[in-house]
Amino acid sequence: MFNIVSLTFRYIFIVLIYLFMLGIIRLIYLDIKSMRTFNGENSTYLKLINRKETVPFKIKDEYTLENEVKIGRSNQNDIVIRDPYLSKNHARIITDEGQFFVEDLKSINGTYINNNRIYDVTKLKNGDRIKVGQIEFLFVDQD
Repeated sequence: MFNIVSLTFRYIFIVLIYLFMLGIIRLIYLDIKSMRTFNGENSTYLKLINRKETVPFKIKDEYTLENEVKIGRSNQNDIVIRDPYLSKNHARIITDEGQFFVEDLKSINGTYINNNRIYDVTKLKNGDRIKVGQIEFLFVDQD
């Protein structure tokens, strides 16, 4: 009788180990699948540095940059962020001759690049950190 119970528990334990390993493999697959790969012309984007769970509002992980992108709380912006520290029209990112520039739109709390507040139109380089309100983005330009 003891041998049957021992054998049953052994097989149950083995099945649980395999289910655990399959769960971990599934999580790794979903994490890799969620990573975004760019190819072609839309290779410039903003990548969220903050953890989404730490902010009390909805925000996406990445925002593709077009010719002109406005950031703020208002629904008229291209990137709408409900951060109470953002102005209705906080900042904009513009393209000129293949170069990207960020401009603060006279916001109260300011726009920061690499922890330096900007007061004028500033050229962006790959890897720059853009901070607006509580949110910090990484500027990625793969061109």
